[in-house]
Order: sequence, then structure tokens, then C-alpha cells
Amino acid sequence: MNDQAPDEQRALSIRDIARMAGVSRQTVSRVLNGERYIKASTEAQVRKVIEEHAWRPNSAARALATARSKTLGLLVSSRSHYGPFSAATAIGEAARARGYAILSATLAREDDAAIAEALDAFAAQGVDGVVVIAPQQRAQEALARVGVHVPFVSLHGKDDSDGRLVAFNQAAGARLATRHLIELGHTRIRHLAGPQDWNEAEDRMNGFLAELNDHDLPVTPPVLGDWTADLGYEVGLKLLDHPDFTAVFASNDQMALGLMHAAADLGISVPGDLSIVGFDDIPEAKHFAPPLTTIRQDFSWLGTRAIDVLVSQLEGEQVASPTEYPVPQLLVRQSTAPPRPAGR
Repeated sequence: MNDQAPDEQRALSIRDIARMAGVSRQTVSRVLNGERYIKASTEAQVRKVIEEHAWRPNSAARALATARSKTLGLLVSSRSHYGPFSAATAIGEAARARGYAILSATLAREDDAAIAEALDAFAAQGVDGVVVIAPQQRAQEALARVGVHVPFVSLHGKDDSDGRLVAFNQAAGARLATRHLIELGHTRIRHLAGPQDWNEAEDRMNGFLAELNDHDLPVTPPVLGDWTADLGYEVGLKLLDHPDFTAVFASNDQMALGLMHAAADLGISVPGDLSIVGFDDIPEAKHFAPPLTTIRQDFSWLGTRAIDVLVSQLEGEQVASPTEYPVPQLLVRQSTAPPRPAGR
């Protein structure tokens, strides 16, 4: 009679190893496959269990180890603004087109604990990789501290030494907007900036300042905003009470809309007395009164490119770091015109 317990009578499976190590089957698979996105402590824990049980994966276990879940994690730190929302939508569509399902997590806070919790939830679900939409610098810093231990791409950040950053050239887009106003003849231009914790806001502000500097035009400190039309309206009422400028570049379309509202309430004509350029080309921009001149980003391209880069990582292909990022497109509508001649 055999007194061995049933679990000891049969050969251990990859799921048994995962259970004893306290990790997911996908984590054991990644250890077996020698992937580099594994915490050292986690890998050591898995290998300890393997050694203790002298486990050698059979052909079936090896097949499981190389299998993928065909699921990607989407980590988003903000969905309440047009850019992150549009990017998340485009990511989902592009992933489905490549045969991947998406698991989403929206952060309530941009700190280490919240990010670690979201990534742990992804790991428990066995995602193959992660797309990160974290425009706030504090979220990116927390992400760097916590670490992402599966293949991933990010739509925001400063360092792309490993080819994981997929983005538009925000500074170049801001230069386009500012140059358009300069070419119309404006020399006194204000900038309504976004929150400076956001990479896009900082890059757009830097592009605006660089373009003014290249044309030797005077610079007035940008006004810091929060992306909302309400803020644009409040700032507009103050700035336009005694305006010393003829044009404004707003860092997004919602703030531009608020500026237009303030101008209308104060009897200031757009573009007769004031030219306004926005950024993003939200669907409503062409229906503003007047239709808004703005900078358009192709979020469909962004989603497709991000998924292509991530899938290339999953398939072991080398992803070259791009030497430059696409420049957004200037859309000239009816909110900009040459400045009114002095004295008229």
C-alpha cells in the first residue's frame, strides 16, 4: 500500500510550483524563460521552490511556460482629461486589433502604494505586458521607484534610452502654434499653460518660450492653468480687463474655450481683437464660436504605435529608440487673424 499523499504521488505541475512560491503561473513561466522583467526576490523565491522539489518541467509544463495570456494591462493615472482618455481609447482599439484583451486600472492617487497595488493586480491576472498612461511627473517618479516587472511601454516621460516611450513632440507642436501667431504679425503673445506637473504642459510651455526667443520677441511669464474651461474663463476675465497683448496660445482646447467665453462677455472680438490658438483638437473645437485654430494629435496613431512597440517586446524583437517623435498638425480655423492695426 502506498502511503504517499496524492500531491506527492503525481509529478508537480507548473501550477503547483506557482502555488507553493506564492506567485502566478505566468511569473513561474517568466522565470523559466529567463525574462529580465522579474524582481530578483521573486525569481529567487521561485527558484528556491524548484530546487527544494528537484522539479524539472516536462514538455507539457514547458508548453504552458511559453504560453501567453493575450492580455495587456492599461495603467492610467487620469481619465478626466481629453488627452489621457483619448489615448486610453486608442490603446484599447489597437490592442483588440492585435488580438489582445485589455485590463484597465485607474489610479486614485499617483503614489508608490497605489501604483504597486495596480501592478500587483495585473500580475495576479497574468498580463503579458503593460501600457502606462501617466502624464504627471510624480506618477512617473513613483513608477520608477516601484518598477514594472513585465514588458511595458509608456506614453509619457523624459528618458527613452530603452525605446519604451511612445509620444508626440509636444514642444514642436507648441512652436507651430506660436509661429502661426507670429507669422500673422502678433508680437505680444501670452501663454495659458497647463499644470506644470504634467510633461505635456512643461514641454508645450518650453516650446512656446523657445519660439518667442528665436524671434527675439518679449516674454511675459506664462499663466499656470489646470486644463479646465472654468480656469480659462476666470483667467480670461482678469487678463482681458486691460489687455496688453493681441494673442493667446492656450495649452489645451478647454482652456481656450474658457478664454473665448470671457472675451465674449467683455465684448472683445475673436479674432478681431484677440487671436486664440488651442491644443488637442477636441471634437468640439470646430464648433466653437468662432471655430478654434488648434494643434491636432493623432491618438489613433499613438495607440497603434504603443501596441506595436509592446508586442515587439513580447515577441523578443529589438525595438530601436526613435531619433525623433512625430510633430502634431496645425489646424487653422477662424479664431486667429492678423492683429488689428494700432489706433483702430
